[in-house]
Amino acid sequence: MIEAYLDFVKNYPLLSSAVQIGILGTMGELLAVRIRMKKWYFFGPGPMRLLLKAVIWAFLGVTFKYAFTGFFAYMDAIILKGWWFNLEKGSFFYALSVSIFANIIYGPVFVTFHRFTDNKIEGKEMDWESLQKAWWSLVWFWIPAMTTVFILPPHLRIGLLSLWNIVLGAMLGYFAVKAQKN
Repeated sequence: MIEAYLDFVKNYPLLSSAVQIGILGTMGELLAVRIRMKKWYFFGPGPMRLLLKAVIWAFLGVTFKYAFTGFFAYMDAIILKGWWFNLEKGSFFYALSVSIFANIIYGPVFVTFHRFTDNKIEGKEMDWESLQKAWWSLVWFWIPAMTTVFILPPHLRIGLLSLWNIVLGAMLGYFAVKAQKN
């Protein structure tokens, strides 16, 4: 089973990114709602909204794969130019640096696009205060999480990122319940 997974992610990097993020990103979102509402909620009547959310997550999975590749090249370029610390590839600080740049440059675009599409699917208005809180998750959650992702070999990164989506979903659900009690 593990061999089949590894073959899939190595031989079909874009498709595997779409599948992994499409499934586990959607599951993380469902988990957050489940914890907050104390029941399963699939974003409205019928399966169409849930399917649209999974499709958006799958699309984002492909953009993650491109962004990861691009930000590693970006890091190499700014190190070569002398604009960043001379860090050893594969080191913790190299992974941390890639994570910081990815989350401050790509992260806000991703979060805004994702929030916009979620609101369109659910028929809601954009909640700018909530969006700002989501941007902060880039700092307190995604920079550390992505550092662990970027230490891994390229073919394993999207898999761990997908699992981090589940973790974040659980955390956001918990925070929402705690905020409701206060």
